Amino acid sequence: MAYKTINPFTNEVVKTFPNATNEQIEHSLTVGNDLYHQWQKEPVAARAEKLHAIAKLLLENKEDLARVLVIEMGKLISEARGEVELCALIANYFADHAANLLQPTPISTKAGEARIEKHAVGVLLMVEPWNFPYYQIMRVFAPNYMVGNPMILKHSSNTPSSAEAFAKIVQKAGAPDGSLTNLFLSHDQVDQVIADHRIQGVALTGSERGGSSVAQTAGKYLKKSSLELGGNDVFIVLDDADLDQVIKVAARARTYNAGQVCTSSKRFIVADNLYDAFLKRLGQAYRNFKPGNPLDESTTLAPMSSAKAKSKLEKQVKEAIAHGATLYQGNSPIDLPGQFFEPTILTDITRDNPAYYEEMFGSVAQVYRVHSEQEAIKLANDSHYGLGGIVFSKDKERGKKVASQIETGMVFVNTFLYTLPELPFGGVKNSGYGREMSTIGLNAFVNEKLIVAVDKPDFDNRAGALF
Repeated sequence: MAYKTINPFTNEVVKTFPNATNEQIEHSLTVGNDLYHQWQKEPVAARAEKLHAIAKLLLENKEDLARVLVIEMGKLISEARGEVELCALIANYFADHAANLLQPTPISTKAGEARIEKHAVGVLLMVEPWNFPYYQIMRVFAPNYMVGNPMILKHSSNTPSSAEAFAKIVQKAGAPDGSLTNLFLSHDQVDQVIADHRIQGVALTGSERGGSSVAQTAGKYLKKSSLELGGNDVFIVLDDADLDQVIKVAARARTYNAGQVCTSSKRFIVADNLYDAFLKRLGQAYRNFKPGNPLDESTTLAPMSSAKAKSKLEKQVKEAIAHGATLYQGNSPIDLPGQFFEPTILTDITRDNPAYYEEMFGSVAQVYRVHSEQEAIKLANDSHYGLGGIVFSKDKERGKKVASQIETGMVFVNTFLYTLPELPFGGVKNSGYGREMSTIGLNAFVNEKLIVAVDKPDFDNRAGALF
């Protein structure tokens, strides 16, 4: 696997990185395992100061860190700054709240005085994608740093500079060696690391294919795993929705980060009475985007992350049209050197069209017309994925009722899809399993140990005793 930083706006190869050596892997596992045992002797709160320091350094170096994202994967500079700020927010949240959230939980039982204690499990491997290079790391790093699980990072092959920059911030903040070790691993080396007895869990965000491979290896070696994979998220517009509010959200829901977001709204399911007006206004909004240098503050449409990503999306759109989809708007070349893709709208997609079930990772909106609330719900759930979704209705209670029937891990009513440290993130079906962030994410790789104690055994009351 070749780790390269290639600027998707200029197509320039900025830097290449060698794969990790076996000696580096062994050293990282040893240091991480030693740190795990050291942290077991310390209270959780002892790590909060360093996590706050990491957050402070992220904000102090925001411009430099944001520029790395722009040059490496083409993100708009404003969006890159926002990603750095979000990482600092997540770090501060877990530094402030983890110790309290990890307190023992008492259990009422006739067996005696019982409680669940929460302990670290050991070294984790995190396998992360390129679309949010810092944020994806921080979602796993912040909670597990506080828990006391050291981490080895395997980042995407096209975002090595971002991985290196994040790891340097952790080091500069004074976190102990082994807290987060960045390794440029090959696919075979990933399997090698998972198989090692010192690794106790794997957290992956990525494709179905990557998730399936890692989960298979983790299962083989009895290692716990969490997966956040693809999404084909719905944006349901009910017949009573306020179209002005809808368009404000819809216009960015598919184009943020050049549409390269697992939780982007990809399928717009619109009530018949609003369908024509919605299409027209979404098309107008898409025509207003300005492609250009992502470092330029006036640019509103960024290039895609790579030539490979753009080529795949072009192929998917071409195939969708060949199978009967209508090209309502877009899909025209943009006369710039970078990997730009014009925001595109497809309609008339039927169940026998490959696009119906595929995830399109770029600015392509599929728009569907429905004639009832139940038809909208049925269409929303006719998917192999189940990550997130949005529902719009003037009646919030109606929107909540519809949201409850959508088969996903997250649904937002009358608002953007948020990602905040207190909110669990994850999905069902082929979108993966497990959750990151929130109390659920904090406990993802925790040994929930039962402790039962009595002053002396009651040999006359043995109901439930195992011996």
